[in-house]
Amino acid sequence: MIPVKGVEGARIGVLGLGRSGLIAARALRAGGAVPICWDDNPAAREKAESEGFETADLSRADTVGSLASLIVSPGIPHLYPTPNPVVALALQQGVPVDNDIGLFFRSLADVEWGDFDVEPKVIAVTGSNGKSTTSALIHHILEHVGRDSQLAGNIGRGVLDIDPPGDGGVVVLELSSYQTDLARALTPDVAVFTNLSPDHLDRHGGPGGYFAAKRRLFAEGGPDRAIVGVDEPQGQYLANQLSEGPADDRVIRISSGQKLGGPGWLVYARKGFLTEWRKGKQVASIDLRGVPGLPGAHNHQNACAAYAACRTLGLAPRVIEAAFHSFAGLPHRSQIVGEANGVRFVNDSKATNVDAAAKALSAFDNIRWICGGLAKEGGLDDLLPAAEAHVRKAYVIGREAAGFAMDLRGIEAEVCTDMATAVARAMADAEEGDTVLLAPAAASFDQYDNFEQRGDDFTAQVTRLIGGGAG
Repeated sequence: MIPVKGVEGARIGVLGLGRSGLIAARALRAGGAVPICWDDNPAAREKAESEGFETADLSRADTVGSLASLIVSPGIPHLYPTPNPVVALALQQGVPVDNDIGLFFRSLADVEWGDFDVEPKVIAVTGSNGKSTTSALIHHILEHVGRDSQLAGNIGRGVLDIDPPGDGGVVVLELSSYQTDLARALTPDVAVFTNLSPDHLDRHGGPGGYFAAKRRLFAEGGPDRAIVGVDEPQGQYLANQLSEGPADDRVIRISSGQKLGGPGWLVYARKGFLTEWRKGKQVASIDLRGVPGLPGAHNHQNACAAYAACRTLGLAPRVIEAAFHSFAGLPHRSQIVGEANGVRFVNDSKATNVDAAAKALSAFDNIRWICGGLAKEGGLDDLLPAAEAHVRKAYVIGREAAGFAMDLRGIEAEVCTDMATAVARAMADAEEGDTVLLAPAAASFDQYDNFEQRGDDFTAQVTRLIGGGAG
């Protein structure tokens, strides 16, 4: 655990007692603070009380006014669409509002670091798509070379729940826009921006607020190295803002699909090959086409980001390449869950928005596409070109499956509503060489608690049918 520093004797509110909230309360107590906890869920309050934490209704003005600060869990709105009432009280009374990420960055460094041969590093990864795979891949590469590495944040352990890093240790953080938006301290050594596509717009007041939340990772103190995906205008703008000139190699520009040029530090992937350029010279080239855990252009972008991050730590290209080949990928992200009669079954339940789904579709050919769910703003137009090029037929799930299917103009679509029907119909239609792909392009909450549950259902249906004689 990372005890929170500078809070001895302070009464600090903790709003939201899920995983991150409870861990924050423990870390605050370990640092000598007096956490005052609250959650609207009685069961969550009972769990906190069972660990000896004081609970109090933080919606009372006098209670909030007695706090030194308020720590808010990431799922609780603090600005848009409207602030949570407890947060609104804190803002009105001038009580500083923070989250566990802010506490982590202000508490991580230790006096013992002065005795280390190599000071610990923090690599923080944000972006709309690919940040989980990129973070996990960086962690995997570091473990492959025997480097002490911990994975935390939006993936792995809670940030305050990790062990204090030792000599040469690396902490790899995946950070969502909810986490970067509120943190009062953001000081990673290496910051990664994968890409940007519309998502969570209600929580950020529109696309500008969403980009601003991501950009804070690079603005609050500034990392020593910035790795920026430049395939969208926002990434190009961010890289430009951070750079002092074309040759400034504190900024590493990455791309999937375009050849980058200039005297700076560049890592890009084209036609299945990752290439590194520095000071106008090619440094390395890696063939990604045979890497099973990183299929498709979107995963090649993740490979570029992870490669660049590890290069900033001094790892050699061939060492990184070897680690790529042993990376198994993450569940629910282009995960091959079965194969029968020459048909592959791929779970990409994490493709919850149009951009992620389009990238998943572009990674395979002859697709039997399972899609649908709780549609997000913006419609489906942006993924139709990829669907038309790669999809043989769509099998639509979700409570609004009929309406979703109507938006798939030019794509043969069958309304299936539930996962069991969709998998069965796709499997019945599939021919040798086809891929049955779950890439919903929608949220899961109309039928499932989360995207993991949806992906698990897909996997279970595939396993059941293959086991029943389809293989």
